[in-house]
Amino acid sequence: MIVGIGVDVVDIERFGKQLERTPGLRDRLFVPAERELNTRSLAARFAAKEAVAKVLGAPAGMNWQDCWIGLDENGPTVQVKGTVLAVAEAKGVKRWHLSISHDGGIATATVLAEG
Repeated sequence: MIVGIGVDVVDIERFGKQLERTPGLRDRLFVPAERELNTRSLAARFAAKEAVAKVLGAPAGMNWQDCWIGLDENGPTVQVKGTVLAVAEAKGVKRWHLSISHDGGIATATVLAEG
């Protein structure tokens, strides 16, 4: 059963400028394993996190550190803990599906939550 679908698009150049203007933003939005990635990859991961938030109804108090994008042999994966995991469990999410891409200055992500 599909619990929800979330989609987000990020302008890579604009996102990079935001990271430059606000030095603490990188630490607030990304876990240590993500922080050293290039701007294009960070924008795609941010789009994925935003898509996860949309699936969950953009809950107040969501900690960005409680959602990160990992990689396994099949590609990118949604990883959750803490505040995000609690909302996902309450909504019945058992499995995440993620597609991310970047091209032409745009990063995009689609997340499907399965229950």
